[in-house]
Amino acid sequence: MRYFIRQKIKAFCAFLIILILLPYTISVFVNGADVRMGNGGESPFVSVRTSDNGSVADLSWKEYVAGILAREMPEDYEPEALRAQAVLIRTKLYRDLENSQDKILTEKYMTRGEMEKKWKASEYREYHDKYIRAVEETDDTVLFYNGTYAWTPYHQSSCGYTRSAEEVMGSDDYPYIALRECPLDKKADDEIQSFVFSYEEIQEMCRDFLVAESEQKKAEEGYGFDDFEISSRDSAGYVNEMRIGQTTCTGDQFRDALSLPSSAFSFSEENGKIKITTTGKGHGLGMSQWTANEMAKEGKNYEEILSFFFEGTELNREIQETEVLG
Repeated sequence: MRYFIRQKIKAFCAFLIILILLPYTISVFVNGADVRMGNGGESPFVSVRTSDNGSVADLSWKEYVAGILAREMPEDYEPEALRAQAVLIRTKLYRDLENSQDKILTEKYMTRGEMEKKWKASEYREYHDKYIRAVEETDDTVLFYNGTYAWTPYHQSSCGYTRSAEEVMGSDDYPYIALRECPLDKKADDEIQSFVFSYEEIQEMCRDFLVAESEQKKAEEGYGFDDFEISSRDSAGYVNEMRIGQTTCTGDQFRDALSLPSSAFSFSEENGKIKITTTGKGHGLGMSQWTANEMAKEGKNYEEILSFFFEGTELNREIQETEVLG
């Protein structure tokens, strides 16, 4: 009799253990062993490198995506534009995780503390909730191309056209990142900007690629306006190739060296210095955030916005987190 009682007690205890561990077991099965469930099991945790010294923290997936969204797109943008941006961010993160050995993400984000400091306590909750909703309302949606995560670049505003990846990169791997007319970008904030540099300043900032022997004598003599020439532009109007003295470089190299907002630029001379006028903000590839917001104002939803900028991709809502987070 005692034997049967002990057996019943053991069976009951085993049942309790299974009942307690069942949520975790399901989580591991669905999400992979590296996923830690968030508060109430609502959102998994991911590992994020939070500083340059290598520190890693576990963050809620939802809060992390919303934090990147807050860093990348203004709080007064339309909800549909925010949703489109959330899909691009999520796709990039999954793409990064899929190609990562340690499953540690490195994308910079805004913490709740930083949001509260930026907007003050009175507005923080409203804006934080707005970003969270954009993440929640796109569920686990990502962009796919040919059965894998699409490359999803974006920028603040174009020079009137977005750029073709094939022209910029010399590769046909991303046919969905193509020339798109964005006339609304002409009214973007700080769309046209001007910068004046001395020739000595440019020589110093471009020194990394002004290294040819033929440039040594020229460098000693000093550059002048005639030493700067735009050789070619791509179909969107961004500088493809240019000349500084005898050195040929790309417009993107020049833009990066001088920290210009765009590689759609032109030259003029002003009081013995060179004046550089830029159009647009960012590299010009993929989605223009300004045009996305204007499209949202016109009633377009996030699916239509993404279809315009990434034609040929498909929205996939059946992604399994286990494939990349586990």
